[in-house]
Amino acid sequence: MELTNEFRVSVPVERAWEVLSDVERIAPCMPGAELQEVEGDEYRGVVKVKVGPITAQYKGKATFQERDEAGRRMVLRAEGRDTRGAGNANATITATLSPDGDGTAVSVVTDLTVTGKVAQFGRGVLADVSSKLLGQFVDCLETTVLGDEGPAPQPQPETVAEPEPTPAHVHEPADATYAGKPTEPAPVRRIESKAAEPVDLFSAAGGSVAKRALPLAGLVALVLLLLRRRRRRG
Repeated sequence: MELTNEFRVSVPVERAWEVLSDVERIAPCMPGAELQEVEGDEYRGVVKVKVGPITAQYKGKATFQERDEAGRRMVLRAEGRDTRGAGNANATITATLSPDGDGTAVSVVTDLTVTGKVAQFGRGVLADVSSKLLGQFVDCLETTVLGDEGPAPQPQPETVAEPEPTPAHVHEPADATYAGKPTEPAPVRRIESKAAEPVDLFSAAGGSVAKRALPLAGLVALVLLLLRRRRRRG
């Protein structure tokens, strides 16, 4: 399913691009999300979702497929699987930034595929939920990431260390070159952050869930009424 959302932040487009493309910086503002580690360009973590009394935890990864700074367009691919094997979620998120007065307008198109408990809500409810959660995300950005920015740090002069002299008895092979050495993989860097609170889909969906639950509630009430009549006759 495809979900489309728009929001605005009160900083110029150049600054908005810098912030929104920094996953580590904005991760704490994402409802239900907890960034746990980074390896190269791959970000790994969990997203917690609560559906009634059931809490699902999706463990997965996200990578940028495209970052076109000149065109102010970025594409992020996210993949997650329920840790209990009850479903999965995959999303391709395309964000496009454009100047809007003294701020920035951001258009977000999400191509989402979900299975398991979350899939029962359908497109209409998930669209309402995504809109509400995006609003929470933007509020957090404005009050924390963008609101508490101080002056930009001044660059420090670089210091170049003097090379250590090579002992006279050590000789490099004639064919030894640094260019020929294999590139080492990027180290896995752990991110220390507090555990995320699960997103309550019933609370986030609000009236949409109530509308869907109303026919079911009526059916349950009818069944209970019939059972009471049978008991009285017995």
